Amino acid sequence: MRTTVFATVLAATLLTPAAATPTAAASPVPAASAPRLGACAAGELCLWAKPDFKGARQIHELSGLDIDSCVPLPAGTTVQALANRTGRPVTTYQSGECAETGEFETYPGSGTWVPQSPYRVRAFKVWER
Repeated sequence: MRTTVFATVLAATLLTPAAATPTAAASPVPAASAPRLGACAAGELCLWAKPDFKGARQIHELSGLDIDSCVPLPAGTTVQALANRTGRPVTTYQSGECAETGEFETYPGSGTWVPQSPYRVRAFKVWER
């Protein structure tokens, strides 16, 4: 699992949009072929229902969350892609009660983009640091 997070962070770093690079004017990349990450503002935890940042999106801000507390998703809701831009570590859980008997993974808050979770996320927890 740790290698999954590392590979995801590495991939997200390499997928910087062409417009952000100084040589973009010299070698434009067609918009259709440029990779895009899901929209998620600084300070937010964004969750998507489908892989590759598609489907219904949920946005959670620190101001509306209890730190170090389990946040179950509404019944019948699952998440398959996420972006952690909270500035704090976030653990996602396969269990709706944040039980560690199922799959779980912690993602750094420095801008982690996960286009496909290795399991359906049913709850999460934001940590103090």
